Amino acid sequence: MRFLPIASAPLLIALGAASATADVPSVIADIPATGSLVQQVLGDLGEVRVLLPAGGNEHHHQIRPSDAAALQDAGLLVWIGPDLTPWLARSADSLSSGVSLRLMDLPETSLRALSDEDDHDHAQEDEHAHSPTDPHAWLDPQNGRTWLSAIAGALSKADPENAATYAANAQAGVAKIDDAAEAVTAQLSPFAQDRFVVFHDAYGYFTGAFGLAPAIPVALGDASTPSAARLSAIRDRITAEQVSCAFSEAGHDPSLIESLISGTPIRAGEALDPTGSGQPMGPALYPAILTGMGETISACLGQPE
Repeated sequence: MRFLPIASAPLLIALGAASATADVPSVIADIPATGSLVQQVLGDLGEVRVLLPAGGNEHHHQIRPSDAAALQDAGLLVWIGPDLTPWLARSADSLSSGVSLRLMDLPETSLRALSDEDDHDHAQEDEHAHSPTDPHAWLDPQNGRTWLSAIAGALSKADPENAATYAANAQAGVAKIDDAAEAVTAQLSPFAQDRFVVFHDAYGYFTGAFGLAPAIPVALGDASTPSAARLSAIRDRITAEQVSCAFSEAGHDPSLIESLISGTPIRAGEALDPTGSGQPMGPALYPAILTGMGETISACLGQPE
């Protein structure tokens, strides 16, 4: 009688690991910040695929054929929503059997309106003007906490055997956001009344969450060019409201901010990075976005006059 050889210990371990993760759904996220939250919940059970590469423009992107194929087979798509990534809206409908989790559609998500300070310019300049909702909702840490729970719920529904792990990972992620938010709050608290200029209308969630005065956007859309009348009005505000700092934005030409403040005493801060394009992708990215924003703003506002 012939016997099959006994499997080696490493092979048995590998087979056990494969069976433990066999039901973990394949997960796709739209942008690195969302992917970071998903990866926190997945932990060691899987790896999220992020469609937008680091440094990419979340509003304007072309999906690669390999990404389109992966979307068709994905078990879960986690994305902010079409107001942020209109290029993903049609592809999201191609999910053959997976679940699409639109984070901005969750009733627990805190939403804010885009700036209404110049509706005429907004309608002419911002191609996303059809929606009054600001899509940069990940910059509110409370939304980050809410979304961790929602992601854990979606994964647990698809993979009940690992539900406890997803829940524990989400709780650990919330604690990391709490730590980051506490540090940023302490860092920015001395500057609650300070006014500053930003490249475009994307920071209302952040300033609201951390008790800052609303930022003054130069452009009302990330791809728009402000009119001469708007630039003149902003220069008047700079003087009237004693603005001390202006920030360009990572991935965008800083010349607009530079020309605006040329000949004024306003300081040019380092470029703000609301998407974390200068940070490594991974579970640590989301809290790093918050702390990085806090450090950049406080570094400029904290300089002596």
